[in-house]
Amino acid sequence: MVSLLPSYHRYFGEIPVSNSIGTLYIVATPIGNLTDITERAQQVLKTVDLIACEDTRHSRHLLARFGINTPLFAYHDHNEITATQQLIDCLKTGQNVALISDAGTPLINDPGFILVRTARAQHLPVVPIPGANAIICALSAAGLPTDRFLFLGFPPRTTSQRHTWAMSFINEPGTLVCYESGKRIVATLTDIAHVFGHQRQVVIARELTKQFETFLHGSLDELAQLITSNPEQQLGELVLIIAGAAADVNQQTLQEQQRILRILIAELPVKQATALTAQITGGSRNALYREALSIQQS
Repeated sequence: MVSLLPSYHRYFGEIPVSNSIGTLYIVATPIGNLTDITERAQQVLKTVDLIACEDTRHSRHLLARFGINTPLFAYHDHNEITATQQLIDCLKTGQNVALISDAGTPLINDPGFILVRTARAQHLPVVPIPGANAIICALSAAGLPTDRFLFLGFPPRTTSQRHTWAMSFINEPGTLVCYESGKRIVATLTDIAHVFGHQRQVVIARELTKQFETFLHGSLDELAQLITSNPEQQLGELVLIIAGAAADVNQQTLQEQQRILRILIAELPVKQATALTAQITGGSRNALYREALSIQQS
């Protein structure tokens, strides 16, 4: 069933008055510099009935800065399921709710997906209030291609998991973007270099929009060495931006995958040959399976 919900308030910045259902606003907040909050975000946060946030203490500091006294409701990873139902009940009784994260745009590696999905499934209005986002902020100033990029969240925490994780994206031509903790960044750079090669170019953005904002440019090896020698660069949360695979590297990798697949498919069933080739080369099992069928038919 398609639901067409009124959206005139998106353009005029008005909170719609309704005696039946409320609106869920997804409100972006600053990632560092508090003056980056938009006027529209301030208006919505002042006029909704309730603000759902990850950390009420952290959010209270932000709201106090702008004289916002709207009641807060804790909404985080540990209570997301039960809290979602409570917020849905509020919306159904006509209350307007704003969802914010500790910093930046909600749902981008933060809680909120279950709430938005449930609200949409129950035909409740969901309105985004755009603003700051660390990924876009970092990409805009990184100097790497932005016509195609892939956001990867946080890398795994162990070396073996990071090797497997990196292998999944070794042939990706688009720019790769992820978050990482300063205390793990050296290990992550080292593990990615083990898979991608030591000369793959990267940019690290730290303390975005804050007083000590820093952009570091170089190869995986160069930045690992630089950060190791400078403990200050190991503080806080970072945005790690990795150049995509070069076209010639992609072609060489594809040719090697096809070579191995042809050898194995001559001796093994298609599914087994495909699985082994994917395991050896890190290639996509689905893509290799289609290639195997094509080889059989030729």
